[in-house]
Amino acid sequence: MRGEYHLACARLHHAIGEARQQGWLGKNILGSGFSFDIHVHSSAGRYICGEETALLTALEGRRATPRSKPPFPQTGGLWGAPSVVNNVETLCNLPHIITNGPEWFADLGLGEDGGTKIYGVSGRVTRPGAWELPIGTPLRQIIEDHAGGMIPGYQLRALLPGGASTAFLDGTALDVAMDYGSVEKAGSRLGTGMAIILDDRTCPIGMIRNLEHFFAQESCGWCTPCRDGLPWVERLLDAIEDGTGQDEDMDQLGRHARMLGAPGRTFCAHAPGAMAPLASGLKLFAADFAAHIQQRRCPQQSGA
Repeated sequence: MRGEYHLACARLHHAIGEARQQGWLGKNILGSGFSFDIHVHSSAGRYICGEETALLTALEGRRATPRSKPPFPQTGGLWGAPSVVNNVETLCNLPHIITNGPEWFADLGLGEDGGTKIYGVSGRVTRPGAWELPIGTPLRQIIEDHAGGMIPGYQLRALLPGGASTAFLDGTALDVAMDYGSVEKAGSRLGTGMAIILDDRTCPIGMIRNLEHFFAQESCGWCTPCRDGLPWVERLLDAIEDGTGQDEDMDQLGRHARMLGAPGRTFCAHAPGAMAPLASGLKLFAADFAAHIQQRRCPQQSGA
C-alpha cells in the first residue's frame, strides 16, 4: 500500500480485523486445519510499483526499481523466494471460477476473451465511475449507458481507452469492443480498461503535456533514456503550449516517441507506455500542434 494512502490503509486494516474476528483469517480457519493471513505493507510508492519486480523491491524496503529478468518472480522473487504477484481484479475472480468452473467464467465474455472486466470512464461525462461488465462490452455502451454520455455542451473528441499509457483513439472508435484483440486492432491497448475522455473544449496539447509531466515525475531514474528523455519531452511540450515552441521541436518529439517507445531500449516498459499518448497524439492532433507553434499561443486558452 502506497504510504500516502492513509484512509485506504485504515479501511483495509479494519476489514482485515473484521475477517479475523469472524475466523476467516489466521490459524486453523473455521476448524479446517488451513491457515492463511493478510498483511498490509505501507511503503514509499511510485507508479512503477505497478511493475511486479519493482513492487517486490519496494516490499523489501528498498527503492522501487525494476529488476532484470530472468530470474522471474515465480522462481526468485521476494527476498529470493518464489513469489506470485497478482492484482486485486485477478484475485477477486478466483472464488467465482473455483465455485462455478472455468467454462462459466469464459462464457461471461462477449467475444474471444472470457470473464468480466472493471471498466471506468473519467473526464467530462455525466457519471464518471467504474463498472464490472462482460469483457468485450462496446466502448459506446460504457460511455453512453453507464457513464451517462458527455456533459451537455461538450463533445467527445478522442480518448485513451486503457489509461494514461495507451494510445489515443478518435471519436469514430466508439463501436470498438473493449477486449484485448479489438482494441489492439483499433490501434491502442485495453490496458486497465479505464477510459480517459478528451472533450472538444480541452486542449489536446495541454492534456498530453500533463500526462508526460506525470510520467517524467514517476520515472524511477534507473536508466538514462527514461530518466533524461521524459523530462526533455515535458520541456518541449511546455514550450509549445506556452507559445515558445519551434518547428524543429516537432522533429524532436517524434524522435523521442520513436526511440523511447520502442521496446527493449529502456530497462522496463515505463517509457514505452509514456510514449503511447505522445506518438498517437502527434498524428491525431497534428493541426493543433501546428497552430500552437504558428500562433505562438494555445488557441483554445486564448478563446480562438
